[in-house]
Amino acid sequence: MKQTLQYDQLSCRLRVEGLPDVSVGQGAGALGIITGWNLEWAGRPALEGRKEHLLALMQVVLPYARYLISGVPRRFGADPTPVEIGPNPGRGHLLLLRSSQADTPPLQLELDDAELADLVRVLDQLRLDPRLQLPLELPSPLPLRARELLERRPLAQRLAAPLGGVLALGLAAGMGLLLPEPKPVAPPTANPSAVQQPPS
Repeated sequence: MKQTLQYDQLSCRLRVEGLPDVSVGQGAGALGIITGWNLEWAGRPALEGRKEHLLALMQVVLPYARYLISGVPRRFGADPTPVEIGPNPGRGHLLLLRSSQADTPPLQLELDDAELADLVRVLDQLRLDPRLQLPLELPSPLPLRARELLERRPLAQRLAAPLGGVLALGLAAGMGLLLPEPKPVAPPTANPSAVQQPPS
């Protein structure tokens, strides 16, 4: 009855173990109760834990990747949540895993873009697998806020158009002041020597 779901990428392998939930009529090929999971990395310590830890990993990594693709990198997860991920300036991404035991220090993993992409792929494969038949408490994707959209563009790029418009207006006004004023045109004067001949 025990089920194992496995998802492989180049740098990591996710293995989820569990049982079908027979109380809701799930078949033998389904996994409705997660009893444990294991995430193996190439050249890194393996991660394992309970269902809550796997959900916490998905709840921060998937939104982080979405914001990263949108050009708004920001940190997700904070103490006391068990998982935190954020940009690691100049060195990719920093994944922080906090243990539920007080005497165990947090585990820090530095991920490059390829490793983060592999992690997102295996979590997405698990999320979309029809054999996994239990509700996942994941945040629904929401559109970026207006402030976040503004912050996507650098400040210099945001100020370029208004400053360019002010500069163009100033140049046009300056060129207008340099042009000479037109001389007034005198009205035509009547010729006094011209005598009108009466009609014959």
